[in-house]
Amino acid sequence: MSQSRNQGLFERVLKHDKRAVARVISLIEAESPLSEELIAMLYKHTGKAYRIGITGPPGAGKSTLTNQLAKFYLSQGEKVGIIAVDPTSPFSGGALLGDRVRMAETGNLDGIFIRSMATRGSLGGLSKKAIDAADVLDAAGYDYILMETVGVGQSELDIVKAADTTLVVLVPESGDSVQAMKAGLMEIADSYIVNKSDRPGAEQAVSAIRTILGLRDHDENSWMPDIIKAVASENKGTKEIAEEILRHHTYLEGSGNFQKKRAERRNDRIKEIVETRILTYLWGNHSIDSVAASASGKSKSDSPYHIADLLLQEFKENFIKEENT
Repeated sequence: MSQSRNQGLFERVLKHDKRAVARVISLIEAESPLSEELIAMLYKHTGKAYRIGITGPPGAGKSTLTNQLAKFYLSQGEKVGIIAVDPTSPFSGGALLGDRVRMAETGNLDGIFIRSMATRGSLGGLSKKAIDAADVLDAAGYDYILMETVGVGQSELDIVKAADTTLVVLVPESGDSVQAMKAGLMEIADSYIVNKSDRPGAEQAVSAIRTILGLRDHDENSWMPDIIKAVASENKGTKEIAEEILRHHTYLEGSGNFQKKRAERRNDRIKEIVETRILTYLWGNHSIDSVAASASGKSKSDSPYHIADLLLQEFKENFIKEENT
């Protein structure tokens, strides 16, 4: 029954059925056993969409910029998927801010799909499930996937592992170079967007960012990010941002880094999946209190390191046993 259900969803996703795409992403968020099979079925149809990460501190206007960029690509005849990653509600476990409400008008346009997803404890600003959701959108035929992250500053660095091009959105108040460096975002940008650039201090912000970029180690083959001034609320700078994304895409292709970057992304995901499954096995089959009590019964001086070694040793023995059966 589940196999035929998955086959039906699979075929509908490939036909760009929005309801099927939404259903599969819901299964992913719920960690349904059906979702892994669907991702496996869809994976061979991925790789065509260009993935753009949009990150930056809270209040920088990331959602507005994402909205404008999506409408620009739509005007060029492209299909756009948006994954807006919000903080997790402590009550429902769902997305707290609800970017779909703020982007309702855009989300109703044919050719644009918007989904808010909760971080669910991810400190990197990007939900692990969001990357799976991006694969679904990729397989569904979306040309661009915009991934807008929570905006939590220093910990928001895992977006660079999920996107082909990463935009860091700042505001004129980021003009203090010390504060800009403290933001923890300066090393990951493929392009800087100084949004709300009609405010005082925009030129100082651009100068501060340019100074920081000059301190980077680079040579004639290095990619040097550009700095674009924008006023997303007035749709100013959107075309220039799209052109800069294209420039970076062209650089990646020409330098041979495009496929290399995607291969690294795939390897990172494999590693993360393995680590998650090991942790799920360990904590699903053991109580730290019981292991600690058992170890302490043998020796009062058992350290946390020794107890951890006991857990890992048992895992290895069980793994070998399963391999031999």
